Amino acid sequence: MPEAIEDLEIQLLLEALYQRYHYDFRHYARASIKRRLTQARAQLGFPTISAMQDRVLHDPAMLPRLLDYLTVQVSEMFRDPSYFRALREKVLPHLRTYPSLKVWIAGCSTGEELYSLAILFKEEDLYDRTIFYATDINPEALAAAEAGVYTLERIRKFTENHQKSGGKSSLSDYYTAAYGRAVFDKGLRSRVVFSDHSLVTDAVFGEMHLISCRNVMIYFDRALQDRAVGLFHESLARKGFLGLGSKESLRFSAHAGAFSEFVPSEKIYQRREP
Repeated sequence: MPEAIEDLEIQLLLEALYQRYHYDFRHYARASIKRRLTQARAQLGFPTISAMQDRVLHDPAMLPRLLDYLTVQVSEMFRDPSYFRALREKVLPHLRTYPSLKVWIAGCSTGEELYSLAILFKEEDLYDRTIFYATDINPEALAAAEAGVYTLERIRKFTENHQKSGGKSSLSDYYTAAYGRAVFDKGLRSRVVFSDHSLVTDAVFGEMHLISCRNVMIYFDRALQDRAVGLFHESLARKGFLGLGSKESLRFSAHAGAFSEFVPSEKIYQRREP
């Protein structure tokens, strides 16, 4: 099939998803979206993108299956341990001065980063004064995050990362293992609000002291990256902190001047005062 026709099909499918279901992927990086839609078409057994569009428009049960391809669900607990060590050693001493805290995990996927932060805050005796907001656009990912169940084969890597992050306890203190699965304690979710939220279309919903949005904006085009960073700036409390992924940066953002580099090596920024 000529590439130009496939590109048109992708454009029409993204517009259809927005008009029919209000999921807006129109400003995601096009090369990434094309790669994921091509994979979805092949694995779901459709001859063309148009055929896949027809099915998803007329069969709402098809939407969650397609969302699994369009939203990236690859993560691990304490991913990039040096990031969490920097939070522990450099950011949390500042957060400790507040009587209550709000933390937003934007694009929480299946919950690995949420549980990492919850454990970190427990180890630093900050959990009981913190409310965590875990948001994503994929309802199935949110359900998985709320369940807190992971295969045991992944736990070894989680444990290794936790130790490298400066963990003060054993990761096994926080889960129960049975039938090849690790079920994380309900206590780690007692102060968590799980919610659908889109960085593309939704607005600010609270004043946060820390926002962690890692490995999400690399899938956005420049305009959408700017929208997201602007949203984070509006959401942050005075001198609040923003953590990004290792391949992300504010350097080219229209809002770069609103932040100072707090831990440059770990892409941790602090909101500047006006």
